Amino acid sequence: MAETASILPGKRSGVFRISVEKVAINYRYASIPDNLGASPRETPVCSDGPAAYFATIPVEKIAEAMRAEGIPAAVSYSAGTYVCNDTFYSLMHMIANRYPGIRGGFIHVPYIPEQVVDKPAGTPSMALSMIRAALETAIRVTAEHTGTAVYNSGAVY
Repeated sequence: MAETASILPGKRSGVFRISVEKVAINYRYASIPDNLGASPRETPVCSDGPAAYFATIPVEKIAEAMRAEGIPAAVSYSAGTYVCNDTFYSLMHMIANRYPGIRGGFIHVPYIPEQVVDKPAGTPSMALSMIRAALETAIRVTAEHTGTAVYNSGAVY
């Protein structure tokens, strides 16, 4: 199987930059109900999964390349404890168990301006063209970086 990468974008309200996520944790804690009214508290994402997964895309290189292109971006070490983390963890768990040759990660993006019209004044947003450029950069950098990230005591080699 040819190696590919799965990069999922998510929405993070109230931020002005792209957040390239590093770690997905096997933990759910919802401070608000989801669209179906569920509010999981202190439950695992996957009962048979490890405590955490690291992204296998080149997180630091992606954020650095975005910044070099004038796109506000940073590495994030927490996708939260709810929907975005759940999605990221579930992706990495599926990759680990069914598609071990695929790299994966998760990228939070801000609202676009049209989404903040009815939000409180000053709610951060980013132009769709810049978000698109950021995701294209993530794909390009991931394709250029063919090595697999290896973690040893938290260091990437």
